[in-house]
Amino acid sequence: MGRTIPAMTSSAPSLVTVRREILLAAVILVALARLADRADAFVVAFLLPVAIVVMGVASLRSDDLPGRPFESLLVPAVLTGGSAAAIQLVPVGLGLVPALAAFAVAFDRMLALELRLLVQATGTTDADRTRLKAAATLTAFVAFTGVATLVPGGLPEPGGATDGVLTEGWLVVMVLVDALVALVLGYRVASARYGSVRDAARSAVTYAIVVAVAAGALRAVDVPRLVGPAALTLVFYLWDAIHATAPARRREPRFLWETILLAVLGVVVVAWNLRLRA
Repeated sequence: MGRTIPAMTSSAPSLVTVRREILLAAVILVALARLADRADAFVVAFLLPVAIVVMGVASLRSDDLPGRPFESLLVPAVLTGGSAAAIQLVPVGLGLVPALAAFAVAFDRMLALELRLLVQATGTTDADRTRLKAAATLTAFVAFTGVATLVPGGLPEPGGATDGVLTEGWLVVMVLVDALVALVLGYRVASARYGSVRDAARSAVTYAIVVAVAAGALRAVDVPRLVGPAALTLVFYLWDAIHATAPARRREPRFLWETILLAVLGVVVVAWNLRLRA
């Protein structure tokens, strides 16, 4: 991830300058997000990724880039939104300094990787895809933790204690947002593997469904604290590992049957949750 990033041509700013500007903006936005209460933090955490993508695309707009800037900003953007939510776990004070520093380092390394891939005309290598998968997996854990942090009752304590009551409405919100995180991150890692937007989008849908099913199942068994986000991250990682093997087996019929099977599992998990709450 530490390789030198080439500069953009002529009048466009260098990628190093763009990277520093986006990093500074992201750190400031996450720090400010800590000042919001939990009710408003949900909206803030949703809007920050959009702001990072819009700002980044505007800064990286150039006909000379072989890659797609929008895709290159997805992982850093999700990390920003997830961090803005997860930072609510950190008490206001000096403890915010190491938390923001950790976010800044992770964001900078991920953005540096993405910008290098953006200008790399030869396409992604196996090593590049491994690094991208690692970045997406770390981002998934932060984002899943952030979602559980902002949802009342989303992080139950051992013994059944919670920070609120997880109602059916909030359960649906949590599952849908977790699925959205998996959809975006799944699309990014799949786009590096397939190249085709259509195939990447098809694959991303399966990431979203399998994570949604897992999120519903984990809430049914009421796992404590960060075990839930960690388990969802493992599901995301393992599902990507399945899709990373045997390229000749990945055909459109397989995507269709995977989607149908996951949808059936989703119905089973929903029925299970409803029965437990009845």
